[in-house]
Amino acid sequence: MSSSEVVIRAEGLGKRYRVGERERYLALRDILTRAFSNPFNRKARPPKDYLWALRDVDLEIRQGEVIGLIGRNGAGKTTLLKLLSRITKPTTGSAEIHGRIGSLLEVGTGFHPELTGRENIYLSGAILGMRKREIDSKFDAIVAFAEVSRFIDTPLKFFSTGMQMRLAFAVAAHLEPEILLIDEVLAVGDTEFQKKCLGKMEDISHDGRTIVFISHQTNQIRRLCERVYWIDSGRVRQEGPTSEVVGTYESIGLLPVEGAANDGRCFLSWSINGHDNVVREDMSDVAFHFQLRLDEAISEGHFGLNVYTDTGTLLAGWGFDNVNIPAGLQEMIMRVPVLPFRPGAYSMQATLFNRGNNLTGGKTIEHWWAQPPLIVDTKPISHPQDNFAGLLNIGANLVVKS
Repeated sequence: MSSSEVVIRAEGLGKRYRVGERERYLALRDILTRAFSNPFNRKARPPKDYLWALRDVDLEIRQGEVIGLIGRNGAGKTTLLKLLSRITKPTTGSAEIHGRIGSLLEVGTGFHPELTGRENIYLSGAILGMRKREIDSKFDAIVAFAEVSRFIDTPLKFFSTGMQMRLAFAVAAHLEPEILLIDEVLAVGDTEFQKKCLGKMEDISHDGRTIVFISHQTNQIRRLCERVYWIDSGRVRQEGPTSEVVGTYESIGLLPVEGAANDGRCFLSWSINGHDNVVREDMSDVAFHFQLRLDEAISEGHFGLNVYTDTGTLLAGWGFDNVNIPAGLQEMIMRVPVLPFRPGAYSMQATLFNRGNNLTGGKTIEHWWAQPPLIVDTKPISHPQDNFAGLLNIGANLVVKS
């Protein structure tokens, strides 16, 4: 299989559920019983209420790609993976899968609670079409990775949720499926195990296997994924390079602070280093370029720039007094020696006063909410979990002296 070969292709994929009813799979005896028990029963039934969990989804994923799925809860991401893994049937459209699939959609997927950990490893391998000899060769590595050697001959129903998740991931990762589908199950594990899982997924991708990965932690998506599909209300809202799609997704949650004027008289546009709105590889020597159109010259004025998180927290602010700018089309460049913001999207407010500032009675020229928002797409170097990474992206070294 060549590296450019398409291994997942979906066209017009859709899934419709009846609200308030679980999906049932009828045996032949159920169908015959219904047909012969009361064939003339024509009672009126209440109208059915349907919900489209997924609709008109087109995908094309090539061998060796690591693809991220992002979107809000209930957007249809898990439904999509269930369709691709053949757990449920599509209502519309079709999906072609070329390769052996391993899926980890929820804790204990494909495991039997009455079987031991050892038996479940061999069961999962058999489902993937592996011979006993192949599973034997992977067995010790699976148990060591999952850190469950003491309980490997205990029935799975006595495993904690974390133990089940560790074993499930270890099985899915080590039994070498050609395509690995992973839902937000890593959120169950502790920090160290998450780091180990992310490292294993990087190793898998380097081996040329395909990964489709759901996560609400954008640090994980940025670290692992080459392309991203943004699922919104059951449809693909955007698809493309990770930084572009994740940045747009994050920026949707940015709302201007209430009460701020934005009359558009002065500021026209802005960019990072004269290119676009994205801080990429290097966080040092970042230049903010602002294009302005001034009807009057600024004399002894004030320029301020504030950066806010998606929750409205002021992250950083700069202020410059005694600013002089001629009238007409102008450009201002503000250089920052280091910008250690964690990866994400940020809103910015630029403020310009003439003849003073807000404390000295200066004239307000404009309060401008910069568009598009600031996107930081640097490598996460602080905490691997978004929930504990804080607001700043600052690396550190740890040395233990005995």
